[in-house]
Formats: sequence, structure tokens, C-alpha cells
Amino acid sequence: MILNREMNERAVLVGLITPQQPEQKALEYLSELAFLADTAGAETVKMFTQKLDHADRRTFVGKGKLEEIKAYVEENEIGMVIFDDDLSTKQVSNIEKELQVKILDRTTLILDIFAKRAQTSTAKTQVELAQYQYLLPRLTRMWTHLERQRGGIGMRGPGETQIETDRRIILDRISRLKKELESIDRQKNIQRKNRGKLTRVALVGYTNAGKSTLMNVLSKSEVFAENKLFATLDTTVRKVIIDNLPFLLTDTVGFIRKLPTHLVDSFKSTLDEVRDADILLHVVDISHPQFEEQIEVVNRTLQEVCGAAEKPMIMVFNKIDAFTFTPKDENDLTPRTRENISLEEFEQSWMAKLPGKCIFISAKEGISIDRLKEIIYADAKEIHLKRFPYNDFLYQTYDAESCADGEE
Repeated sequence: MILNREMNERAVLVGLITPQQPEQKALEYLSELAFLADTAGAETVKMFTQKLDHADRRTFVGKGKLEEIKAYVEENEIGMVIFDDDLSTKQVSNIEKELQVKILDRTTLILDIFAKRAQTSTAKTQVELAQYQYLLPRLTRMWTHLERQRGGIGMRGPGETQIETDRRIILDRISRLKKELESIDRQKNIQRKNRGKLTRVALVGYTNAGKSTLMNVLSKSEVFAENKLFATLDTTVRKVIIDNLPFLLTDTVGFIRKLPTHLVDSFKSTLDEVRDADILLHVVDISHPQFEEQIEVVNRTLQEVCGAAEKPMIMVFNKIDAFTFTPKDENDLTPRTRENISLEEFEQSWMAKLPGKCIFISAKEGISIDRLKEIIYADAKEIHLKRFPYNDFLYQTYDAESCADGEE
């Protein structure tokens, strides 16, 4: 059961600076964690960092830093502390005992957002499975604290239903959920087969890159789009026609750094849409300060999880309307930063040398959308003619409604 409860909770964030994760990287991750917290409905009040060779096995941070966090929490009436990495059961127990507030880690926060955003039965089943798989090794802590019945961020889902505490029963529930998803996957496979040999184009990218907005522009539909992380979880398929050439356009769940493996595994039907796609539209938020790293995250996920990194790909650099450029003073001899590089320079940089096609657009403002359609048309037409060599543009009868996800 997922509670539909909104709470404005005040939170502090905690991250580590390590030899593997320098200070700049740690601050970037904490900034993203703050965006995740905002998406979940929390107000980030302060960020704490500590330099360590590795996380403390007992309390993640050192004793002195934990005391500093405790003092701040008590003085400012903070109700929640969120850590940027996964915590062990022992760490959560020790930290919670010391701070006496709700303790979340990055995965718990993402799972909470997914629980909040899931709309269709498929997405809800996928999220519930991911929740149980994550909570299973943490049953001792979660279930012994059920008497508190705390709500809000991080507590949506099975933890609040007071389900049986027996481990075997939980495992049985996981088994049933997996069977349900297997049945859903079979239905999805039938739907994909029923779509015939139409060219399939899938939107992929980092979360909040603008995939759903672009989906709405290209398909003239009304897929939910919002300036939040994971605004939509449900796979949506629409039939699109460009100059009498039909193809299927799929909007998929966004990727993110440190995305829990079991959560990715739960969204198999979404990943199958990516695997079955003929063309990938990799949507990138070029206005984001770390867009290059986001590209790497998406490409790595496509390779490791989807096995789709080698598919024909069109790089779509979105949000050029939000791109900021600050020219350097001619007397400023310090190295240029990302803010000092103009959009024109980016267009002529490594992006122009990518193996696939590349285009700069604004889905929100409609900039260069016609040019993007021309690029999609050229690639989709080439694939179409290979499949229908003797039937140039006499297309098969196709029921547009059968393209949809089936659960709208």
C-alpha cells in the first residue's frame, strides 16, 4: 500500500569526500540529492561533508562529525537526515540511535519518489518489488520500528502496512510480484509483436532532461512533464507520422547516478522497449553543469543494463533556451570554466565529432524541432525501406490505440 501523504519535512544532507570522490564531485552529488529531496517533498536546510578515506562502518561519518550533525539537528528542529550513499542496517541503527530522527539513504529516497510517482498497475508492481528487495535485508530494523508508524518521505510502501514480519512471507510476496511482472512482460511482448514491423524510436536520457516534453512535441500528446526528477515512470508508446512515414515513439524512465541495481532490474519492461528500439534519441540537458557526466551515466547504463549502447543513436541536446554563457574578461587569466564556453563552441567541439547524428534544440520553445523531425525521418525511412523493399510507402493497417501502454 502506498500512502498518498505530502509532508514538508526539513532535512540535512550528508556526503563524503574520499580519494575516489573528490570535493567537487561530492558537492555535485549532494546538489542532485537536494533535487531528489525536493522532488520527494523535503526542504533541504544544510549539507554536511567530511573527508575520509572510506565510510565509517559504524556511523558512515566520524564521531566528531556525527556530533556536529546532532547539534545542528537539535538546534534547528530537523526531522530527517539523508545520506548520499547506501547505508547498512548497522549504520542506520547506530545513526538513528544517536540522532533520534528519521535516517534515509539515497536509495530509500529514490524508492520513495518512485512510490509517489507510480500511476499504473505495472509501475506500482515494479516499485513494490524494488521496495521489498531493498527492505528484505533490513527487516530487523524496519519491522522493529513499525510501532512508531512514522509517515512521510522514505516511509511510503510496504513498511506502513504492518505486513507480517516473517521473512518467509516477505520472500513469498517477492516471488508473487516477480510472477506478476513476468505476466506483464509477456503481455508487453505480445503488444510489441502486434505492432508489426514499424520502426521503433525510443527516448532515453538522464532524468529531467526533457524526454516527456519532447515526446509531447513530436507526438502531439499530453504525457505528464514536470521540472522534477522522475516526473514519469510509466513507459508510454505513441504512433507518430512524419511526412506520411509512421513510426513508434517510446518515452522511458530516466537514468540517474547511483541508480539501485534492483530498481533497474524491476523495470524490465521499460528496458525491453529500449532493447527493441531501432533508433535511440539520447536527450541531454545541455543547460545542466554536469551534462557531460550525465551522458556517460546514460551510455554506461545502456551498455551494462540494456545492452543497447551500439544501437543507432541521435544525440539531442535539449534546453538551449536555458543555456547560460558568461564571457571571460580579456584580462582574466584563470582557466575557463564550463560557464565560459558558448553554445556555438560546444556545437563545434567533441559533440560535432560524435559517431551518430547531433542536434541542438529546445523542446519547450520549439527551437529546431523541424530539423530534428527531418533527421528522425531520414533514419526511420532507411529502416522502413529495408523492411518493406517492395512496398515503398503503402503502410500496413495499424491501430494507434494498440500502441499505447494499455494502462492510461
